[in-house]
Amino acid sequence: MTYASVAPKNWMIKEARMSLAARSTLVTLLAVVLTTVIGCGEPAGEGPPVNEEKPAPAAASAFNLPPPGTTGTPADKVMDPASNNLPNPNPKVVTNWGRLPDGRVWGSSAGVDIGPDGHVWAYDRCGSVNLGGGCDTNLVDPIVKYDRNTGKLLTSFGAGVLVTPHGIHVDDKGNVWVTDFSANKEGTKGHQVIKFSPEGKILMRLGMAGMAGSGPDHFNQPCDVITAPNGDIFVSDGHNGQNPNPPAGSTGRIMKFTADGKFIKEWGRIGNGPGEFRTPHAMAFDSKGRLYVADRGNHRIQIFDQEGKYITSYYQYSRISDLFITSDDRLFAIDSETQETNHPGWKTGIRIGSAFEDKVTAFIPPHPWEKRPMGVAGEGVAVDSGGNVYAAEGPGSRPAVDGGLTKYVAGM
Repeated sequence: MTYASVAPKNWMIKEARMSLAARSTLVTLLAVVLTTVIGCGEPAGEGPPVNEEKPAPAAASAFNLPPPGTTGTPADKVMDPASNNLPNPNPKVVTNWGRLPDGRVWGSSAGVDIGPDGHVWAYDRCGSVNLGGGCDTNLVDPIVKYDRNTGKLLTSFGAGVLVTPHGIHVDDKGNVWVTDFSANKEGTKGHQVIKFSPEGKILMRLGMAGMAGSGPDHFNQPCDVITAPNGDIFVSDGHNGQNPNPPAGSTGRIMKFTADGKFIKEWGRIGNGPGEFRTPHAMAFDSKGRLYVADRGNHRIQIFDQEGKYITSYYQYSRISDLFITSDDRLFAIDSETQETNHPGWKTGIRIGSAFEDKVTAFIPPHPWEKRPMGVAGEGVAVDSGGNVYAAEGPGSRPAVDGGLTKYVAGM
């Protein structure tokens, strides 16, 4: 998608004003309106410094794919801070933490979060290691909750509802939100965001079941979902942008909805400029309500206000699959996808720093695996109040690691 949506009335006002002032062409008019919506920078005050990189006009020409192993962004000039012998605050590694119901064997995952009671929520792709939609045919409970101290299973639900769970978020009331990444063959499930009660009752669905699209009532491979303190819902949509040749209709956008699911606006498209994305894979809020987006294919974190105004970008956190920001604004970013072909000279693993600075100060190393010299790490990350870190093992790491969840115990 190449535009940011606003209410029709605002479009009419903007169009009239610009036609009187500038007698510009329609293309120029659209570019001005969209640049106004997306914005660049942030009012003075606390928070991340504003990056000198400026947002590209929203009506810019088609995205030109950079050479393999590069992004065409400032990330290409950054060396891996993990090569500097950084401290590891979570040296004890517990694999296969959290067993599945009925003795099931974990498939892959990419989602883990902490509920308001401090316990751990995650999902399993119903025994499937890849993204093949195992939950559509293996009708077991994919969503699970564990006691953070003992790893005891507390509840499970969701059988028959999802195709391929991807993002997971637990809101302040304990409701569980899951993005369903792909459609089933029948076109009856998938490409949706589903809100469950803590007991597993379906409370809301966003998107059209089984139908990919780029309009305000459709998703096309929704990656993640998160809710703001006022209840507004944010969905990062579009998984194909990181690929060399995304299919026609692919998206790279952030969509905003009211708490009851009414569409408000969207911003972003596939590209590597500020406010553009090559797979917005995950999101997190800091304590000031700023939205951090893991722009995985561009090897950066982009930061916005809740209206989509670009603030800055971070480049030290690698090819990020997931983000977690603690109550004291510690930023944890997990890289599951780095390889020599797409990010030479870097390692997978969990990079840690302040949410208000592009500086990695600690590093949890990846699992060693002889098939990947850069190691393998999970695809989802969460941190409990005691500083323990949980990683959800994805398709890249699950073949090398026992179990779907790994716990990194705090303590230096």
